[in-house]
Amino acid sequence: MEQIGADKCFGGQQLRYRHSSSTLSCEMNFSLFLPPQADQRAVPLLYWLSGLTCTDENFVTKAGAQRYAAEYGIAIVTPDTSPRGEQVPDDPEGAWDFGLGAGFYLNATREPWREHYRMYDYIVEELPALLHNRFPLDDERVAISGHSMGGHGALTIALKNPRRFKSVSAFSPICAPMQCPWGEKALGNYLGDKRSVWQDHDSTVLISQADTQLPIRIDQGDADDFLQSQLKTELLQKASDEAGYPIEIHMQPGYDHSYFFIASFIGEHLRFHARHL
Repeated sequence: MEQIGADKCFGGQQLRYRHSSSTLSCEMNFSLFLPPQADQRAVPLLYWLSGLTCTDENFVTKAGAQRYAAEYGIAIVTPDTSPRGEQVPDDPEGAWDFGLGAGFYLNATREPWREHYRMYDYIVEELPALLHNRFPLDDERVAISGHSMGGHGALTIALKNPRRFKSVSAFSPICAPMQCPWGEKALGNYLGDKRSVWQDHDSTVLISQADTQLPIRIDQGDADDFLQSQLKTELLQKASDEAGYPIEIHMQPGYDHSYFFIASFIGEHLRFHARHL
């Protein structure tokens, strides 16, 4: 790994690294905040998965999470949202909701995507091995969170790996990708037309199959332009009610889909994870 950024922040360090990913067959960047407590002991770790069009830097510069992470002694890693590079295929029409910046945190099985678009394995296998081998992180105390497409990623990854995470949260997640345009486009292109295969990447389906319950918190703005067409929070609420799987869903009046919304409630999310870590 090559360190490409380092800034002191709230007594800790905001770091940035570049490395060659064998999983994604390209170079990748990730950002890591180490709280001041990491100077004395291994600290718990929160994965933050960002949304469509984002890189590893959007959350770092806009969310204001470092203040709370330093207070609670939690490290935060922010990976990129897709593979990158000239050799990595993008949306053929150059759209922003698929391809580069839109990896959807799954392993693609269709050409030409399957060589590079393996974000699930990157988040679950390769990145944890890199982090825990190099940094003072407690691999028994791990949580995951994200926004929009990243909220979808946090929920599905946690629901498929409940013993790996202590808690999960999301802002404005894509709750039912099988039933929205963003999800249908991504799942169809990455995985093919067989909708039964898509179910492994839909939180409303996974929560109905779960045999282990994690603490889950979701915040959603009721002024979010994507709420009805893309996010469909009510379908996740219905699925959790039917499965008897308790979820904290906070509908926040007047808030939209932006990082202003995330910055307004990120402290409550860090506090939520701190209770379980």
